[in-house]
Amino acid sequence: MNESPRTLTSSLVGNPFVHPLFDYLLIGGGLSLIVTVVVVWQPWLYEIERVGRPVAYAILFTNSAHFAASTIRLYAKPGTRESLPFLTLVFPLVAFAVMTLCLFQTDRLGTHLTSLYLTWSPYHYAAQAYGIAVIYSVRSGCLLSLRNKRLLWWVAMLPFFHNFVSGPSVGIHWLVPSAILTDPTVSLWLTNVSNSFPVVALALTVAFFVAVWSSEKVPMPLIAILTVAANGIWFFALSEQGFIWATIFHGIQYMAIVVIFHVKDQLNAASQDATALPEEVGLVSRVLRKLRQYWIYHAVCFYVMCILLAYALFSCLPLAYVAAGFGMIESVLLVTAAINIHHFIVDAYIWRLKKTDRNRRIVVVDAMV
Repeated sequence: MNESPRTLTSSLVGNPFVHPLFDYLLIGGGLSLIVTVVVVWQPWLYEIERVGRPVAYAILFTNSAHFAASTIRLYAKPGTRESLPFLTLVFPLVAFAVMTLCLFQTDRLGTHLTSLYLTWSPYHYAAQAYGIAVIYSVRSGCLLSLRNKRLLWWVAMLPFFHNFVSGPSVGIHWLVPSAILTDPTVSLWLTNVSNSFPVVALALTVAFFVAVWSSEKVPMPLIAILTVAANGIWFFALSEQGFIWATIFHGIQYMAIVVIFHVKDQLNAASQDATALPEEVGLVSRVLRKLRQYWIYHAVCFYVMCILLAYALFSCLPLAYVAAGFGMIESVLLVTAAINIHHFIVDAYIWRLKKTDRNRRIVVVDAMV
């Protein structure tokens, strides 16, 4: 490549939203890899009952909050309510109705709703890693060709395929009759395929990064490939019990990027309102107008709303179903499943990077400033 060492270094670091240390540790997943090493080294950290209440709070403030964040972002993102009327007005009612129906038919429908959410969840993790990788690539001037985008998608999806093949009660173990899967030949084949995924994923991730290096004008920033690699390591290195730590860092990753986009939208709206509002306004209005000029105000307000909505969804809503006569375990499981599926579908729409989408303008225009 015909780049000076300084230019090459800056290209590999990429164009962070906040600071390289913040972006690489929280959004790229660097901190999660450190914790993963510790958890694998100290298996007792798998046992949530031994870790205690702090982990329960960590889940609320990270993973639970990130589910709420997608809903709040859906309604707070400029233009979404006008462009997606079904998603904003009708779909929440549909999700609520399906969840309630499954509670009435737990054995016939509820188990399938749970299996659907558990099968879909690794795809969502992989899609988030892919989306963040594309965002940082675009932001850093690495405009991936259609071919390279497709290759990146397949590489990012490897942990999902691994879970689809090997996960208990999900994927093919949910969709295919057990009589077929317990056949010795089929069982051996599934085991061999599952065991080969970590090696294949590592090799293809490195090969893809090298391929982009040689085919694009600007190399892919390391944070993009780190995000994809971190998601793979979560699935390949952590046991089923220890995966709770991956959910925490998945939530941190999501909260960091969604707060950044929300704040940029709100600051842009505040700057427009500041010129539109007359000076002859009350004291409260002047104070609020002043506060809206600071990013910390929008970040704190957004995060507090996420915590409150997360508590309402994951703690209060199951109790409401229990008060209506449903079992506690069924209520918690199916509310969780419905919230997850709602989150997966909403995310597919609010994180688009089309040329006319507000997200695209934040990524590209902000990177040029």
